[in-house]
Amino acid sequence: MSTAAAAVRRHLALAAALLTLIAAAPAVLAQTSGGAPAPDPDPEWQVRPSAEWGLNPGRLWSAYRRADQLEPLNGLLVARRGTLVAEKYWNGLTARRDVNMKSASKSVISALVGIALEEGVLEGLDQRVEEFFPEYVEESADPRKREITIRDLLTMRSGLRSTSFEGYGRWVAGDDWVEGVLEQPVVAEPGGRFIYSTGSTHLLSAILTRASGTSTLAFARRHLFGPLGIQPGGWQQDPQGYYFGGNNLSLSPREMWRFGELYLNGGRWQGQRILPESWVRESWEVYTHSRRHPTYGFGYCWWTRELAEHTVHYAWGYGGQFVFVVPELEMVVVTTSTNRPETRGGGSHLRDIYDLLRRHILPAASED
Repeated sequence: MSTAAAAVRRHLALAAALLTLIAAAPAVLAQTSGGAPAPDPDPEWQVRPSAEWGLNPGRLWSAYRRADQLEPLNGLLVARRGTLVAEKYWNGLTARRDVNMKSASKSVISALVGIALEEGVLEGLDQRVEEFFPEYVEESADPRKREITIRDLLTMRSGLRSTSFEGYGRWVAGDDWVEGVLEQPVVAEPGGRFIYSTGSTHLLSAILTRASGTSTLAFARRHLFGPLGIQPGGWQQDPQGYYFGGNNLSLSPREMWRFGELYLNGGRWQGQRILPESWVRESWEVYTHSRRHPTYGFGYCWWTRELAEHTVHYAWGYGGQFVFVVPELEMVVVTTSTNRPETRGGGSHLRDIYDLLRRHILPAASED
């Protein structure tokens, strides 16, 4: 065979290999932070040319190859510098199908509290909870209950016994969830140690309703969901009609990404101020630490920890629902997962998600 013919065959073989790789790789996504998503050629697997946004294509590709192996994972979105660079879905999930965010809903409640303060609906974080629920705090009650403030609820330092974990089922089976929280015994000084409790954030939702004169959902639609273009797929209510403060809010994966971008941009979306920049900063301060996970800091219903030598702030929901925000890298990463027994808090699936960020996703940007 002549040298020229051999060269042609090598070129043809290389072209065939490239076509195979392209066919297996994500399709191009025409999506920016400022516009509506374009029609997707393959809504299950999409990526933009990642190097354009300072992401190492090889590392990003390896991240998605690793994600393929995490069976409970059903959505992974990676955004940088305001652009949704890559996303993939598994097990029937799509970009616009709603996902129950579980306790990642707590970070949404926190945003609504910040807006309510800015709008004058709430006077301040040191307002006492008793002021909103005088009928639930009896004269004979432990006087420390009268000291609990909005700030204590936001930072999980109410001092009340938790209504999460082993107390959760009994609490949500009750006829009055607000009463069920406030009747819990005081087990620590208000403003003291961290006690994770969904009851605390449910009180925040009820406070928002009572203070604003409208439902938490209506308030959110006007001040947060509407400006972000979010149409929630569902949100559970308690027997009195209060929207569940801190659980069971359903958003699509892309809507979760928009929420993360709002915080990454210091409270702005598409040039519009939605949250005070100061509220974003204060929400990410570490006021206490989890007793179960001492390296995890807690702010105003946002978690903070170090991954791959970067500070990561995140909304965290049961089973692997995450909105990660990494200001230093200008990144937002969203993961969604099926809620299976093996994904519960502290399980191997959560460690796999953290490891995915630590070993693959964050280093893809760190090399920029």
